[in-house]
Amino acid sequence: MPACSVCGRALHDRDRNVRFRLPDPVLQLPDRDDGEGVWKSEADPSRAVMMMVPNLGGFLRALFPVHLSGGDAVTFGVWVGVHPDDLKRAYDVWWDAGYPKLSVSGRLANALPGWGLVGAAVDLEVVDPKATPYCVRSSDAELSSVLTDEWDREDVLARLPN
Repeated sequence: MPACSVCGRALHDRDRNVRFRLPDPVLQLPDRDDGEGVWKSEADPSRAVMMMVPNLGGFLRALFPVHLSGGDAVTFGVWVGVHPDDLKRAYDVWWDAGYPKLSVSGRLANALPGWGLVGAAVDLEVVDPKATPYCVRSSDAELSSVLTDEWDREDVLARLPN
């Protein structure tokens, strides 16, 4: 079975995973994630789960599941812009017993293929203590629909990067 080029885990035909390397606002910076004052939880942004960027703020990694027809799914590894205080709170509990109770609100920092929605409000909660938090709900009607509705498998998969 083929493996993910980022994490090395087996790829499954029924649950595709797409991981954004950086938040979209960071991609607009001349130095991207290597500018002065940028902090990441890992040197490689593909592996990082937290990031702080001067003049942009804090970002947390989250999982954004999209339900597809036929029982399939695609899960996006997105970045969510969060208040610096929430980033600090997440950092304080990320690797200890308080992590399963973490919940944070923020703004989607990656454009979802075919939907966009950068800047839409989203709430994060820890669903699996061994994984990054999940995007669980949104006050934005369109983002909420992406999270909760079932989408045509072929249409969504055709939008994904190769």
